[in-house]
Amino acid sequence: MNILMKNSVERPFLRLAFILIALALSPIAQAVVPAPDGGYPGGNTAEGSSALLSRTTGLYNSAFGIYSLLSLTNGNFCTGVGAGTLLLNTADQNTATGAGALLSNTTGSFNTASGAFALFSNTIGNSNTATGADALLNNTAGFGNTASGGAALQSNITGSNNTANGFFALASNTADGNTAIGDSALFSNTTGGTLGNIQGYDVGPNVAVGWQALESNTVASANTAVGYQALHNFTTGPVGAEQLGACTAVGFQTLANTTGDGSANSAFGYQALLNNTTGQFNTAIGLQALFSNTEGDFNTANGNGALGLNTTGFQNTAIGVSALQSNTGGSDNTAVGNQALGTNITGTENTAIGFVALNNSTGNNNVALGSNAGFSVTTASNVICIGRNVGGENVDNSCYIGNVFNQTSASGIQVFVNSNDKLGTITSSKRFKEEIKPMEQASEALLALKPVTFRYKREIDPVGTSQFGLVAEDVEKVNPDLVVRDKEGRPYSVRYDQVNAMLLNEFLKEHRKVQELECTAAKQETTIAELRCTTAEQETTVEDLKSTVAQQQKSFQSNLAKQEKQMEALALGLQKVSVQIEVSKAVAQTALHNP
Repeated sequence: MNILMKNSVERPFLRLAFILIALALSPIAQAVVPAPDGGYPGGNTAEGSSALLSRTTGLYNSAFGIYSLLSLTNGNFCTGVGAGTLLLNTADQNTATGAGALLSNTTGSFNTASGAFALFSNTIGNSNTATGADALLNNTAGFGNTASGGAALQSNITGSNNTANGFFALASNTADGNTAIGDSALFSNTTGGTLGNIQGYDVGPNVAVGWQALESNTVASANTAVGYQALHNFTTGPVGAEQLGACTAVGFQTLANTTGDGSANSAFGYQALLNNTTGQFNTAIGLQALFSNTEGDFNTANGNGALGLNTTGFQNTAIGVSALQSNTGGSDNTAVGNQALGTNITGTENTAIGFVALNNSTGNNNVALGSNAGFSVTTASNVICIGRNVGGENVDNSCYIGNVFNQTSASGIQVFVNSNDKLGTITSSKRFKEEIKPMEQASEALLALKPVTFRYKREIDPVGTSQFGLVAEDVEKVNPDLVVRDKEGRPYSVRYDQVNAMLLNEFLKEHRKVQELECTAAKQETTIAELRCTTAEQETTVEDLKSTVAQQQKSFQSNLAKQEKQMEALALGLQKVSVQIEVSKAVAQTALHNP
């Protein structure tokens, strides 16, 4: 910068000296009659050798100093204070204060130059304002520029609508529409800020506010730097798109080390993205957010120290103080909450939402939702923890959800998950069904199932709790539709809800059989009752018969007794007769033997 300053001073000084010597030797310089001394017609004022020397009809001009407004003839409302100010000017409403200020201006109007050699080379440029030695020194045709500070916009020639406030601000600029406020702000910028479209991105003027802000930028456009050394080392856009800057840096040393390839970055906060060199499309908001990032792309950090140690990790999002603070090379992580994923270093595709969520994890593809969620997960991957203080376990491919166990719901329906990890419920409304028909014999497949007792393997159930159920492979052989399959199509579980429906059908079938049996039994009971009634009648008849028989037996026995007595009497009579007969026979025989 010292060499540039030295050359910038020597060139106009030598040029001014040459012009003044030439004028001093010219006849016109010696023919001033009367010598300029105070007021002149038309409201003009001139003090100094050859001041307003050529004026004819110009009005309300003021010239103070040798050769100031020397060439003005009919120009109006111009003011020149200092040797050679507005020396070649012929236009209106220019103001120059300082030796050589606006010295070369011819037809440019509405310019204001304050400081030695300010707007020294301007010829036709309009509406420029230069305050400070060498400010807008080389501007010739540029218009609408404002330069305040030594050598501000000193190299600008035709660039327009630039604003430079500060020593060497926009010192090398030749483009349009840039704004630089601060010592050496946009110091090296040449054509950067030119309106255009680079690979689909609209680009345009740069804005730099702060000492050495965007100091090294040359041709890149659409940059904004606010703060000491903000975007200090940024030079050009990436190869093939050198004009594409699109960086925004607000804060002390934000994006200070970003170089050529580090385009489209945004940093807000003290030393945010300080060490970024070639990383692109990063956003850092907060003290030292993405502080160590060098080559990582597409990162977003919002919070003090968020992604502070990240160097090459890409596509990370950290929102919260110290979120993802230890991450260096891990990519595709999302952390929302203070210290979320705080110890992750190289883990990828993790999502943590909540204060210190997954704070101890270094694994991959983990998800934690809730304050302190996933605190027990360290090296495991594919773990899901949902709920405040749901720590989970350091077990791969596991899921933990808080406030479910030991919670009772008086009504509701079951939740199912399929092999694509989709959660849902089973609907029973007719609106969602077709081909509805009775189950009939389809449920009889249950009779071939083989219930078993078992224990899960230790990696699933370390306690080894006794279980009751079915084996999916066995069920598949009986009815494949009763099996739930994994992503590879292998049997994984049993559709116990369908088994329940089939059991209901079998129960109803058996129930109908029971009802039929009960009906038959009822009929049989009626018949038995009728039979019992008939039996009772028959028993009564039998009793009557028994009574009759008894009476008859009694009468018979009485008669029999009588008959027996009669028979005994008859027998006795017969015996008597027999005796008599025997006696008679004996008498007869005796008579025969004894005639």
